[in-house]
Amino acid sequence: MKKINLTYLLLSFLLIVSLEAFSQLNLPRGSQMASISQRIGITDVYIKYSRPSVNKREIWGKLVPYGMNNLGFGTAKESPWRAGANENTVIKFTTDVKIEGKEIKAGKYGFHIVVNKDNSATIILSNNSNAWGSFFYEPSEDALQVTIQTKEIPHKEQLSFEFNDVTANSAVASLNWGKKQFPFKIEVDVTDVVLTDIRKKLQNQPGFTRQTWEQAANFSLNNGGDLEEALQWINGAIAGKFFSQQTFNNTNIKAGILNKMGKRDDAIALLDGYMPKATIFEVHQYGRQLIGFGLKDKALDVFKMNAKKNKDQWPVHYGLARGYSAKGDYKTALKHLKKALANAPNQASKGRVQANIAKLEKEEDIN
Repeated sequence: MKKINLTYLLLSFLLIVSLEAFSQLNLPRGSQMASISQRIGITDVYIKYSRPSVNKREIWGKLVPYGMNNLGFGTAKESPWRAGANENTVIKFTTDVKIEGKEIKAGKYGFHIVVNKDNSATIILSNNSNAWGSFFYEPSEDALQVTIQTKEIPHKEQLSFEFNDVTANSAVASLNWGKKQFPFKIEVDVTDVVLTDIRKKLQNQPGFTRQTWEQAANFSLNNGGDLEEALQWINGAIAGKFFSQQTFNNTNIKAGILNKMGKRDDAIALLDGYMPKATIFEVHQYGRQLIGFGLKDKALDVFKMNAKKNKDQWPVHYGLARGYSAKGDYKTALKHLKKALANAPNQASKGRVQANIAKLEKEEDIN
């Protein structure tokens, strides 16, 4: 009896040692590990997974059973598909996002799929991202469930995740394997995410420079942020702080904010007050801003003033061309644009002028 026990203990020890030794080896897998990422605004989305091959097998309904299943191992009585092979497929978001319209917090999640017999599937994101596959799936750990419609695709031998239809605030991620695709839309409130990040940074080292406050105000202005907050930021850049300095850039940003707040007269007065110290290019930019405000007559007056003060210099004729074009006088605009072509300082500028000449010849506004 002792012999048997000793033999049993010895075999058990050797088995443990061999398993531990095996676990230390870095060996290639049949289903290779892979990862993919996509930035949406300033939000990063990461997916880490293993890539099994079809290898002439029947996948859907066979290798990957439909519905929830008892896999015969682990603690789960019913499990979804692990959306890959080996360990959990994992998806990570660096900020809060929406998946198919449902909100999910920033973080790392186990990624599972319930594959149905029809063309539907349920994506499950689990708060448990460290388990092995779906063998230990626990419904109480679900962070999100969404139903999607699958699509038929050309044969994909190795399972892969992809990001498609990427826009400024969304992307469609998809799992593709065999002839089936599982697409799901990820959306980000980019403006809210960026402004939240800006507010944090303004309280830290980046907040000690004037340019940071200008960038913050400009982003808010152009992306639907709080205009009162943006005005506070740009006022700090212009005056009142140890780093403050009025420039044409921050004056122009403030004018844009005031105009968007319905205070166009204040915006014009602000820019008019800066004009005595403006450069030839800043006056040119002011004229363009006035066209944007819809003040075409005043814009042309500014372009004329610039041309009188800086005779035949670049870009005064370009400005006059824009002024006359805005008023629909394409013939006079074309005359000045040809002069601008003659004194353009480089090939890039000449190319832009030439493109606008072509537009004016077709009687199209160049603004």
